[in-house]
Amino acid sequence: MTEIVLTVEDVEVTFPTGTLIDGLRGRPRSIKGVAGVSFSVARGETFALVGESGSGKTTLARAINGLQPVSAGHIEFEGKAVEGQDRAGLKAMRRRMSMMFQDPVGSLSPRLNVGQLIAEPFRIHGVEGRDLRGEVVRLLNLVGLSNDFAERYPHQLSGGQARRVGVARSIALDPTLIIADEPTAGLDVSVQGEVLNLLNDLRERLGLSMVIITHNLHVVHHVADRVAVMYLGRFVETGPTGEVFRDPRHPYTAALLSANPEPDPDKAHDRISLPAEVPSLLNRPPGCEFHTRCPWAREDCRTRVPRPEPLGNRMISCHYPLEAGAKPPERTPA
Repeated sequence: MTEIVLTVEDVEVTFPTGTLIDGLRGRPRSIKGVAGVSFSVARGETFALVGESGSGKTTLARAINGLQPVSAGHIEFEGKAVEGQDRAGLKAMRRRMSMMFQDPVGSLSPRLNVGQLIAEPFRIHGVEGRDLRGEVVRLLNLVGLSNDFAERYPHQLSGGQARRVGVARSIALDPTLIIADEPTAGLDVSVQGEVLNLLNDLRERLGLSMVIITHNLHVVHHVADRVAVMYLGRFVETGPTGEVFRDPRHPYTAALLSANPEPDPDKAHDRISLPAEVPSLLNRPPGCEFHTRCPWAREDCRTRVPRPEPLGNRMISCHYPLEAGAKPPERTPA
């Protein structure tokens, strides 16, 4: 039986935006950064969250880690609820659930050298009886860095080296789950490949589960077992990565994949053009929230809210899922 490490059920994250006067005038006093999402991650699995900037990916990641309170729903990690934990409970949980932040250099304290940075998790969590110098060397070797890096400071590292140090910190306490927010952001393409290969290797060697947040679809295709596509804080399509990439069934997924850079110059590029303007969370469209940009939208998409429905191995939030190889109709979006 597959062991489930992380369960997210109908999670919402709300941010206050207005005053009492705004409420009296009929203006929204809050927005939903995450608007009711559900998924699970099994041991040894990599689950990817993709979508445009502002879709709610990082907010959801912070909620999973307990850095952002949830307003509704339930998050369970290794059989324990994340919400409602006190500081001591969250600290114990974060020992088993580490997080890699977007900026590889900016997430490292400039006051500490690499050896001190890698040893820091042991000190924060009060781990005793360990040879910290030996642990630093072990972790540096695991991420492909030589021992002399222990004496360097963050400003002396390249982006790829800083990311490897971040990976070393994230696996220091033998976690079950790693949440990686844009693990290849700001890195050269060749270095991105090295980092992705490193993460894959560590997952297999250490039995890690991963949640990867990214807008880089090549990253998803390379490392993720399953993927969820987010739009305005909701999942519009979730399923096995290979199936989703080969045959997208939600129009938004199809548009994202069609815009993905293709290295083969001889391959046909059937781009699906969408209006650049993403609706504001303060004024969500009625009905299907994607209908204002969707080339396939029909009249009832303006008024009927789609619910997640199973479609084979996937969950799709669309009244009219696409057929294989569907082309946009020759008309402007609704």
